[in-house]
Amino acid sequence: MIKAILSVDNKWGIGRNNDLLFHLPLDMAFFKETTSGHVVALGENTLLSFPNARPLKNRTHILIAKNDYQFDNVIVTHVWEDFLKTIKEYSSKEDVYIIGGASIYNQMLPYVDEVLLTKVHADGNATVFFNNLDENPNFEIIHSSKPVLDGEYEIEFITYKNKSKRII
Repeated sequence: MIKAILSVDNKWGIGRNNDLLFHLPLDMAFFKETTSGHVVALGENTLLSFPNARPLKNRTHILIAKNDYQFDNVIVTHVWEDFLKTIKEYSSKEDVYIIGGASIYNQMLPYVDEVLLTKVHADGNATVFFNNLDENPNFEIIHSSKPVLDGEYEIEFITYKNKSKRII
C-alpha cells in the first residue's frame, strides 16, 4: 500500500518556511511509530528540513532530488518516473509512506491508498497547503479518533481512503 502521512491545521496548512507548523509530541510519536522500519518517500526540501539534514533513523528513504546524496538507506532518484517506479517496486512488498513536501503530496495523492492525517484544531499561519480531503469526492473518512490534547493543541487522527486510486 501507499499511504500519505501528515498533519494539517484547520485551514489544511502543512508548513511554513520549510518547517512544520506545530511541534506535537503525540503526533511525532504516531509518525515515528507508524513509519519506523518502513519505507518513506520524500522530496529534497523535506530531507533538508530534518535535523542536520540527515535521513530519519530505521527507515528506507526513496528520495527525489536534484543533488546526489550519499546516505545509508537512501535511494536517490532524479526524475519523477524513476521516483514512481521505485515507489511501485517497494509498495508491492510493503507499505510506503509519502512524507512530503507539498509538491510530492499533491503529485502522489491520486496514487495513495490512504491518507493518515493529524488534524490540528488551530491556525498555524501556513504558507503551504494540502488538498482539502473533506471536499474531495475521491476520499472518504474510514477512521477518526476522538479529539485529544497534544500540548496546548487539540488534535484528531483521521484516516481517509482513496476511493479511486490510480495505479502507478
